[in-house]
Amino acid sequence: MTSTNTLPKPKLSVREIRFVLFAALAAFITYLSMYAFRKPFTAATFDGLSLWGIDYKILLIISQLIGYTLSKFFGIKIISELNHEKRTKLLLILMGTAWAFLLMFAIIPYPYNFPFMFLNGLPLGMIWGVVFSYVEGRRYTELLGSAMASSFILSSGLVKACGRFMMDHFHVPEMWMPFLTGLIFVPVLLLGIYMLHKLPPPDEIDVALRTERIPMDNKQRMNFFRQFAPGIIFAVVIYVGLTIFRDLRDNFAVEFWTGLGFKNTPQMLIMSEVPIAVCVLAIVALMILIRNNRIAFFSNIGIIFLSGILLLTTTLLFISGNLDPVKWMVIAGFAMYLPYITYQSFFFERWIAHFRFKSNIGFLMYVSDAAGYFGSTCVLLFKNFSTTKISWVEFFKISAVATGVLMIGVSVLTFIYFRNLEKK
Repeated sequence: MTSTNTLPKPKLSVREIRFVLFAALAAFITYLSMYAFRKPFTAATFDGLSLWGIDYKILLIISQLIGYTLSKFFGIKIISELNHEKRTKLLLILMGTAWAFLLMFAIIPYPYNFPFMFLNGLPLGMIWGVVFSYVEGRRYTELLGSAMASSFILSSGLVKACGRFMMDHFHVPEMWMPFLTGLIFVPVLLLGIYMLHKLPPPDEIDVALRTERIPMDNKQRMNFFRQFAPGIIFAVVIYVGLTIFRDLRDNFAVEFWTGLGFKNTPQMLIMSEVPIAVCVLAIVALMILIRNNRIAFFSNIGIIFLSGILLLTTTLLFISGNLDPVKWMVIAGFAMYLPYITYQSFFFERWIAHFRFKSNIGFLMYVSDAAGYFGSTCVLLFKNFSTTKISWVEFFKISAVATGVLMIGVSVLTFIYFRNLEKK
């Protein structure tokens, strides 16, 4: 293994600052725009609508989530094998397809339109992998990845607030609102894709510091798994817990705030996320200051451990009545989003760089995402079809406690495994 201390030290020039700002903005606005094609429908309530005894909003969320989950399984192969020359074309096709299905959702009358939400989720699940392929393997990947990741902290609340605003002030029908919200963001999406396309490939210093990133065929994926199997399993287990908690918080934020007595949900959806995005972005971006890949890698495991303690402690305080709901929602969001985004920004990035394994993040990320969204789908189905009736607020509290305990316990096992692997 080559020590990062022996590698060339990059010098920050005006040209590099311009590149970082350009690339960060490109990744940010592209991924932010994706959410305008995925999440706006959750701002609607679809009151009085149901099918087969299931609340229609729940059915739509489940349908899209199943499509999104299947997409993650497809992405294990498609994204890990993605040829860089074809990614811009693929990005345009995926986003255009997702938007077309939102149009069909609006045109086809209830209740026959719910399958189009499933079809909408199929292409969207691969957007992250395509976008991140433009910024991985660079000496500034943490900064670029945090900019991209911060977009989905803000974007979910932003696009839902946009959809809610159109319904409240312009009386846009609930079925048409998702398509029209996407229409608003189309120019921003196209600008972001154009900017990504203009990014140069990683240079020699990037490759020396972060290891060459290459498409991985089936044999290479199996070799990688055999090399790190226990570590991959531990990492995936933590990510499953984070994904479940994030999806519950994201999909049912309107119901959560309403259940706590807050009526101005558009404002709460945005204001509760802004401080989280700022803090998480700052912490993750600072990781570029750690040149040593080993230190950065194990620091991420420490972040997961400490975030688990924060989530568990503040949730218990909230349950006991010693912490008000707004503060808890913000702190719990921070404790979840910080490790969630470090996974996507630098945990896998520094994993590959530390162990000098020629590969790409797409494989690790899509194995984790596939398991995470599968777990989220199962929990959602359990919550809705279980004979035990628990309010969304109570279910959210239970999920927060379980996620905190999981993060603490499995992060310790992850640390032990990788320390032993180093000794071998």
